[in-house]
Amino acid sequence: MSSAPDLVESSKKLAAYRAVEDHLLPTYKFVGIGSGSTVVYVVDAIVSKGPEFYSGMTFVPTGSQSKGLIRKAGLNLCYVDERPLVNGTPVALDVAFDGADEVDQDLNLIKGGGACLFQEKLVAIAAKKFVAVADSRKQSPRLCTKWKTIPIEVLPLAAPDVLTRLRAMGSPNPAVRSGLPSKAGECVTDNGMWIIDAPFSPLLLPKDLTSTENGKGKNGSWEVQTLADELLKIPGIVEIGLFHGFNGNQAAGLGKELQAQKPVAAYFGMPDGQVQVQNA
Repeated sequence: MSSAPDLVESSKKLAAYRAVEDHLLPTYKFVGIGSGSTVVYVVDAIVSKGPEFYSGMTFVPTGSQSKGLIRKAGLNLCYVDERPLVNGTPVALDVAFDGADEVDQDLNLIKGGGACLFQEKLVAIAAKKFVAVADSRKQSPRLCTKWKTIPIEVLPLAAPDVLTRLRAMGSPNPAVRSGLPSKAGECVTDNGMWIIDAPFSPLLLPKDLTSTENGKGKNGSWEVQTLADELLKIPGIVEIGLFHGFNGNQAAGLGKELQAQKPVAAYFGMPDGQVQVQNA
């Protein structure tokens, strides 16, 4: 009989294989590969299809971990800024696969537990569609319920002022992430920035707003989009670990192609070994 951890791992693998089966077409040319424990299985799933399937594809990493995965698997590698130009514009990724630290009912995400959030967002918005793959522990009714903090990438010079502003916005005890145990001092991103982990009360969805609750920060109560907009206005914040707004399928109708941060679907490995799909 399988142990609980074994079941979680096998379900993560199943979720990754199913996501690849559903969203990676043989005609695709450019594919984003994110970071995290579940994305290891995404790469396994791609490799299992054989060279005749993937040899014409180029894979775009979100950081050093995914670069290593792509290289080790013998897949074609290309950084997000190295994509070929079509009519002067970088070619769109056909799909991007990535993990998540928390996923809410509206498919908003928290990402950045692995400190790759900036490049993860660059790859997500470069894709026509983004697919999240995780285990069921990442499912939440509202963000900041299980994963209590929002990772925020900041210019080191600005960190003290950003911390002050976050506290004024109702974030109790935001802190610069430590690099320990592997590195003394601060956690430094691939971009030479620091990460601040900012706790917030569970973030509201638009359907939670009422005449008395506007989600604009009173008593530290924020709606996802409103908080994201406020955070991005703070000088010194480079990027935030909230993936919000709209997905790739909605982008065309909004006239906002290649600006989508939200996934079109999230695949979750469940504790019983099954896969649950949350579609937009």
